[in-house]
Amino acid sequence: MTERRYTVRLEPAEEDGFVATCPVLPGVATEGDTLEEAREMVKDAIRRYLESLAKENLPAPPPCINFTEEGVSAFSRFP
Repeated sequence: MTERRYTVRLEPAEEDGFVATCPVLPGVATEGDTLEEAREMVKDAIRRYLESLAKENLPAPPPCINFTEEGVSAFSRFP
């Protein structure tokens, strides 16, 4: 699979932990108890999303290269 980098948004959860979403990939959302766990969870969710598109011969959305910080000071881009 071709490497693609997508913007991930990490925000504090309402109770504990962090919520991770990928704005350009509809439905990709997960959470983790720590920032690191949330990053790993969303990385896996993105991989599975892209695999499902490939399985259906659908194109993957173009990667994002620009992002702004909101919520917390930790934003990452994952393949």
